Amino acid sequence: MKRQLAVLAALSGLLLASAPAVAAPVAPVTPGASGHAPGRPPLPALPDTLHGGAWPTSHLQGVALDRGKGYMYWSFTQMLVKTDLRGKVIGTVEGLTGHLGDLDLNPRDGRVYGSLEYKAEEAFYIAVFDGDRIDRVGMNAERDGVMTTVYLPEVVEDFTADMDGDGHFDGDTPDTADHRYGCSGIDGVAFGPAFGKRAGQGKDTLKVAYGIYSNTERTDNDHQVILEYDVTGWRRYERPLSQTAPHHSGPSRVDGKFFAYTGNTRFGVQNLEYDPYTGDWFLAVYEGAKPGFPNYSFFVVDGSARPVTGEIVGQPERERGKLLKVSDGFDFHGQYGFEALGDGTYYVADSVRVVGPDGVVRQEGFAEKYRWTGRPAGAERTTPPFSPVAGG
Repeated sequence: MKRQLAVLAALSGLLLASAPAVAAPVAPVTPGASGHAPGRPPLPALPDTLHGGAWPTSHLQGVALDRGKGYMYWSFTQMLVKTDLRGKVIGTVEGLTGHLGDLDLNPRDGRVYGSLEYKAEEAFYIAVFDGDRIDRVGMNAERDGVMTTVYLPEVVEDFTADMDGDGHFDGDTPDTADHRYGCSGIDGVAFGPAFGKRAGQGKDTLKVAYGIYSNTERTDNDHQVILEYDVTGWRRYERPLSQTAPHHSGPSRVDGKFFAYTGNTRFGVQNLEYDPYTGDWFLAVYEGAKPGFPNYSFFVVDGSARPVTGEIVGQPERERGKLLKVSDGFDFHGQYGFEALGDGTYYVADSVRVVGPDGVVRQEGFAEKYRWTGRPAGAERTTPPFSPVAGG
């Protein structure tokens, strides 16, 4: 108990005092395939607010901007929506019975990658959308050739782990000893440089963050777990989605597995994002409930700090892994979509429940532009370092 309290105190001190008063931004990365380059027309101006429409689905879960082509992609958990920058709906991908989560654009191939869960089938995928082919409302995820999927066996192994050794996997149940690290699946996804490197230093890789059951009775679920994949050769794994016969085509190994000690959260990293302006990684979560932790809803991983090998505290048996440096934490939204624009501005997304004149309940998605303000010093360090651009 003394050791656990000491760890908790160290975490609180780290989040409240370790980062500089104002983060020094790094040079933004030069835009890739979808960005501006010599000989290409200028990138389109971005409005202060973007609208994703209202849909009879669950809440908004993630967004991905293709600024070069002038489109925004919206994950509404059971469907993908593509709009232009004026909010006009270009197309939708529907028919998903699993959970479509966070999204990000791969700057190398111009496609949209998202997390996709089928917990009852013990199947977890990265969904890959060919945005160029999404051109009408009502396209089918399985039949219209706009989406492929890649299976992630590492996630399945941790999700289905029989941690109490009773010979029975308890399934999608939060308050159980099963699920290694408290793994509930996957949510946050983002492309960015290797941890410890800046934008443009080497090849960008895909980072995939676990969902984590809150379960306040256990001690092994206080880290955010982030997998790293080089997706260069992933086309050999990609298969069309079959929800009645889930495939198992995917990489047998990960290129990296990392642990960020944040304390308790509800369902882990909802949105993961690399910010080339500050050089850091942003983790938006639903705040946790364990006593002794700050239980923030937004964390910053120091992108300049190389991972160090150390103890993954709280595990039932002593375990070591690659640890990331959590440099800051505060209360801020971003769980429903967060997009770094590379110049110190960001789209922060949200959705609201609306009832139409037809009586149908829908979720209306929107994203508002924020700017980086830097971290205040002293007692006000818990103030978020973002402010709205409109009226700000």
